[in-house]
Amino acid sequence: MFMERYVMQYFDLINKCLVELNYKKVSDFRELTKNDHLKIKNILNIVNAEICACDDWNFLLRKTTLTLPSGVCEMKNSINGRIKTLSIDNSKYNFSEDYEQFLFNRTKDKTYSILNDMLLLPAFNTEKTLNIVYYTNNFSKSSENEEKMQMSVETDETLIPDPFAEPLLVYGTCMKMKANLEYPKFNYWNAMYNKSLANLRSKLCTASSQNPEIRINGVF
Repeated sequence: MFMERYVMQYFDLINKCLVELNYKKVSDFRELTKNDHLKIKNILNIVNAEICACDDWNFLLRKTTLTLPSGVCEMKNSINGRIKTLSIDNSKYNFSEDYEQFLFNRTKDKTYSILNDMLLLPAFNTEKTLNIVYYTNNFSKSSENEEKMQMSVETDETLIPDPFAEPLLVYGTCMKMKANLEYPKFNYWNAMYNKSLANLRSKLCTASSQNPEIRINGVF
């Protein structure tokens, strides 16, 4: 008989951070009212977002479709994330940074562009379906599996998979809370964070050609 694996939730992560920082744990989410409690709650979401945004993680890949009406060459970009691939009629369209070619009707075959919150595409004589694969900007989810940008209630979870989520978020949050190289545990937190990030990259790269590397920003 297999035991169900417990998933680390927002409240658990906060208490893990409190213990690591030598603070007192709390028994109820409603007790998290002190200034340092609020800082930890905020920094956990910052670290979660930084990790999710720093690479092209396969656990953030989503697929959707949009309808392009006939004769229309620009439409609202409703994709909540970064587009990886866009295809029409089973043909891949490449992204072009030259949005002006679309504005002045000098579009190249099988390209698209983005200007502010608009998708720019060639105009077709018939309605077309855009098949889009993208990296979502929702980095968390509720206990009902509804994706959301940030963790806010005690049962929310990060989209970073186990077993990487806990060390990355806890050690990353502790580093940002102290942000001092002279702090006794800072080097330990930094080493454990980097080790966990390297493990995440080595096991969850979206392609074998991607090599694990660590880009350190701020205190990381």
